[in-house]
Amino acid sequence: MYAIVEIQGQQFKAEAGKSLFVHFLGEDKKEGDAIEFDKVLLIDADGAVTVGAPAVEGAKVVAEVVKPLVKGEHIIVFKKKRRKGYRRKNGHRQCFTQIEIKKVVA
Repeated sequence: MYAIVEIQGQQFKAEAGKSLFVHFLGEDKKEGDAIEFDKVLLIDADGAVTVGAPAVEGAKVVAEVVKPLVKGEHIIVFKKKRRKGYRRKNGHRQCFTQIEIKKVVA
């Protein structure tokens, strides 16, 4: 059984026992906290597919925070316009939260 769930504007395939890296959920989340996601878009229960419009009623995904802050790899943003003397170098490092899916409730 799996579900397609929307977490902070992104869609993820959630199965029990699976670990996901989602966008940073906030400073108030601690390691071991339980989180429920109610915006379930699709549920597949052994071949029986239920599609929501826009979400499936009564369905939710229960997860636990494994690591509240995980930093992604460092990305270099470099802009240049040739022959104009314009060069800008900037860096970015995205913050994620690692969660583990405990169960999918249909």
